[in-house]
Amino acid sequence: MGKAILGISAYYHDSAAALVVDGEIVSAAQEERFSRKKHDARFPVNAIRYCLEEQGIELEDLDSVVFYDKPLVKFERLLETYLSYAPKGFRSFMAAMPVWLKEKLLLKSTMRKELSALAGCRADDLPPLLFTEHHQSHAASAFFPSPYEKAAVMCLDGVGEWATSSVWLGDGHRLTPQWEMDFPHSLGLLYSAFTYYTGFKVNSGEYKLMGLAPYGEPKYVDLILDKLLDLKDDGTFRLDMSYFNYATGLTMTNGKFDRLFGAPARKPETEISQREMDIARSIQQVTEEIVLRLARTVHQELGVDYLCLAGGVALNCVGNGRILREGPFRDIWIQPAAGDAGGAVGAALAIWHEYHDQPRRVNGGDSMQGAYLGPRYSNEEIIRYLDSVGAVYTQLDDEELMPKLAEVLDGENVVGWFQGRMEFGPRSLGGRSIIGDPRSKRMQSVMNLKIKYRESFRPFAPVVLAEKVSDYFELDRRSPYMLIVAPVKEERRRLMSEEEEKLFGIEKLNVARSDLPAITHVDYSARVQTVHRETNPRFHRLLEAFEQRTGCAVLVNTSFNVRGEPIVCTAEDAYRCFMRTEMDYLVLENILLHKPDQPAWEKDDSWMQEFELD
Repeated sequence: MGKAILGISAYYHDSAAALVVDGEIVSAAQEERFSRKKHDARFPVNAIRYCLEEQGIELEDLDSVVFYDKPLVKFERLLETYLSYAPKGFRSFMAAMPVWLKEKLLLKSTMRKELSALAGCRADDLPPLLFTEHHQSHAASAFFPSPYEKAAVMCLDGVGEWATSSVWLGDGHRLTPQWEMDFPHSLGLLYSAFTYYTGFKVNSGEYKLMGLAPYGEPKYVDLILDKLLDLKDDGTFRLDMSYFNYATGLTMTNGKFDRLFGAPARKPETEISQREMDIARSIQQVTEEIVLRLARTVHQELGVDYLCLAGGVALNCVGNGRILREGPFRDIWIQPAAGDAGGAVGAALAIWHEYHDQPRRVNGGDSMQGAYLGPRYSNEEIIRYLDSVGAVYTQLDDEELMPKLAEVLDGENVVGWFQGRMEFGPRSLGGRSIIGDPRSKRMQSVMNLKIKYRESFRPFAPVVLAEKVSDYFELDRRSPYMLIVAPVKEERRRLMSEEEEKLFGIEKLNVARSDLPAITHVDYSARVQTVHRETNPRFHRLLEAFEQRTGCAVLVNTSFNVRGEPIVCTAEDAYRCFMRTEMDYLVLENILLHKPDQPAWEKDDSWMQEFELD
């Protein structure tokens, strides 16, 4: 066993653990997948246990444990922020302080307690506990697993200790910080303020704002640029904090913000109006403009061909697509777990490469292994569980299973697909997915309303055989992590009639825009995932079987969960989700289940209360 380093991110949102052995990422998972509590921020006991068991090692065997940020520096920021805005923030100061004084300032001893409880040993027997900085963790997660020997690195998120945006130069096994923008001037928090204002949940609803944007018009762009921020040509900016509440209050925006936009924030779960769509479009456009300007500046300053991205803003795949198409870089690479969960991977890699001064091996591909870093289950384990609940199933080898599934999907059935290792990061990438036929006109609404129980406007993503991506989309490269939005090819689009062109907002939803209506968003875009034989051979084989039968090398792919629930982890989670929704078939490795054959499932909708809405 080589040098093993355990990275941990915890206590803010999306706790996770990752294990790096001799510089190789061998396992990583978010705590929410085990605890079944979305964005779980608690100490990641289950994720750590999984990482260790996967490698068959004990906690005491580790070389070191590393935490992804520096709580004391963060505390200093909170204190300074409250002091500089005093007496305005007194209420939220009083709310935050007890938690900080009790838990976060004593983080080192809290963590030692948690770790020794987990390992059943004395704190003195634990491996050394190290800390990296928040943006250093993001930067390391973006650059070290990337396919580049040398690259610029941009980290954009809400806030770490002080930094909200930082720029680094990655070269070999070193990361050199270049410059940063500091709190409260934050692109992540600006976007989150609009997430809050349009009635979605901060830290989880940002992608809804992005999905809503194409339904709107960019009516408020000038207002945002005139009033809320002073944006420079180089992409740096300062926010006018008199419109925001997040530095001092318990909400993101305030009364002055409401007056500027002519109404209070939308109440969650109420109807979404054209106004929210226009606001979403406007802030999305401003965000893209800032990110593009920053990318051009960084390219000019550092003169390198490649760019790596991490931090929550790097999950804005529409912006990523624009950097790729309009930006100055030859190529870009985005960490698939770009948010805080990925900080666990970055922290461990930073210790290996920079603290231990270990070289990096760059082999032309990235080293995230398709993000398939979570647990897997054997056919035997799955059968044991299914027998215990009296499920009815057939076992088929891949030669029979793949053509059968192609036929099932061709019949407009919705299939739960569970195989191989679980994905790390916020997206399902063909390990824990729900799949369907993209040519079907009804697939988007069926999946949204009957299976995911979520808002009808939410778009679905296509998965496509990597070697066929350019037949369907304006994209000529890999996109294995579904982090780049690209236009659907011109010849696949459907021309709108005059009546259809006049439709507004959500009415646009039911108009087929291409020969793949289920995955074509209202602006002819799609969030593309390319499937590769070397990282996910079975998913690749399924797409080949579907293409053989239908001539179409694309499927709809959405995450295997219902709204508000984390992505499924075990066969039991998958079967439960299958039985609770209107999915037609379920595949667990080589085992196929058909809904009508299953024993009666108690039709009890109280489980819908189990998950908080996201």
